[in-house]
Amino acid sequence: MPTVVVGPVSRGSLVGAVTAVALGVGFVEMRKNAAPAMDSDRWVRRTAGPDYRDRQLEFGFRRALVRPADRVLMVDDWAETGMTARVARELVVDCGARWIGAACIVDGLSDPRLRHDLPLKGLLDVRQL
Repeated sequence: MPTVVVGPVSRGSLVGAVTAVALGVGFVEMRKNAAPAMDSDRWVRRTAGPDYRDRQLEFGFRRALVRPADRVLMVDDWAETGMTARVARELVVDCGARWIGAACIVDGLSDPRLRHDLPLKGLLDVRQL
């Protein structure tokens, strides 16, 4: 059972927050290309890529929101390359917390090894759409 759900901006923030409320756990929004001057809190950041549009994005969140004792689940709407889940896992590890996996609404991963490696569970396979 997670203690924190991480949801990447933008649709992951919505489904992640709903999941966190349903589980009764904390929620952390993982932002893309967040400006350093957003606030005075310390942030953890990682550059990831390429994504499904062949972009390299920087992801991050406030360091204090994920503690070493946390068990973290990432929730998103869609997984295509697994890049967002991989960078989320790296950020969680940077915080000293435990990554328990990723969940998404649509699993569009073309490499089945990623499902096991991340691990990632989807509600629907892209071939069902």
